[in-house]
Amino acid sequence: MSLDILSTNLQKLRRAQGLSQDKLALAAGISRIAYLNIEKRQSEPRAETLRALAKALGVRIPDLLVEAPVLKRVRFRSLKRLKRREQVLVEVGQKLRDFSELETLLHAPSLKDIDELRAVAAGVRKKGIPAVAAAMRDHFGLGAHEPVHDICGLLERQGIKVLSVNIATDAFLGLSVSEEDGGPAVVVNTWERLPVEHWIFSAAHELAHLLLHLQAYQVDEELEDKDQERDADAFASHFLMPEAVFRREWNDTVGMPLFDRVLKVKRVFRVSWRIVLFRLSEGMDDPNQRKALWIHFANAYKKINSKVLLKMDEPEGVSMDAYRDLSDLHKAGPEPAGMDRHDFQGERLWRLVHQATKGGDITLARGAEILGIKLNEMRDLAESWAN
Repeated sequence: MSLDILSTNLQKLRRAQGLSQDKLALAAGISRIAYLNIEKRQSEPRAETLRALAKALGVRIPDLLVEAPVLKRVRFRSLKRLKRREQVLVEVGQKLRDFSELETLLHAPSLKDIDELRAVAAGVRKKGIPAVAAAMRDHFGLGAHEPVHDICGLLERQGIKVLSVNIATDAFLGLSVSEEDGGPAVVVNTWERLPVEHWIFSAAHELAHLLLHLQAYQVDEELEDKDQERDADAFASHFLMPEAVFRREWNDTVGMPLFDRVLKVKRVFRVSWRIVLFRLSEGMDDPNQRKALWIHFANAYKKINSKVLLKMDEPEGVSMDAYRDLSDLHKAGPEPAGMDRHDFQGERLWRLVHQATKGGDITLARGAEILGIKLNEMRDLAESWAN
């Protein structure tokens, strides 16, 4: 056991979670002096102490003993300073390390090269962001009028890893990692209070950054770049809702109230009402007209539901079986009739774990660790495979 690595990991994880040495010692059921001696590299902990520390920090024992990956080529920005930023980086680094270990173990690397995707994007970049989105859809094999039914599977087939983290904030929706750090990968905040529509949009948004903003992949950069965010929002909007079919669906609803029209179109494309309004407002030169559009929708919601439309509300949302800012909207809220977790679920990692456990390359316990599920759930999963 390397006391240097253990001490570094303990400090990094403890600080990422905002824990003092006293609080961590208390949570682990050991004395402050005993903990200090471990963190100062002056004593080697017993096995039961390691288990207690790992449990208190919510990590696996190997996460304390193995040198944590240090991510550098990451685009990780949020609306405001994120207190759990370091913890997210550690978690993402560990997930990417596990993913890469499985690929190596099973001799199953991705056969796709993201530079090919970047070349496609660069070839039409001068024509504008909608042209980039259209070219990418074509490259992915999506029909001109075809909605994106499975964003995770679509990205994984292009060699892009799709990972999830659960961070209780609406200030951080996702990040992405370049190939130098184990990517390319998009990482989406799948906190249950964020609508699944936002998960899907965030994945497409991060794809845009991977294609268009490689120079921005510096882990020390924390503040959002408004121009890059606008590019990524526009790309995601046009990638999920191609202009021709969006206009066709919108024109088919002529005569219906605005509120009903927006909900009908959003269900077709499995996107948020916010994205539909964003697209409608793109063609409006008058800022007052754009503002009136959003206010009209919010007022209609309030009239129908007798409550204020919250920022994260999603009327007529898609369920989890599928996969920002209004000044007059409150901060957060549930997604009415929203999508659910099944609408946003990466598949490749599950396939690799299935292959590795069936072949005896890893244990069920290790498979559970990689997938982030309980051991009894892993046993049930293995039984379902056998049946």
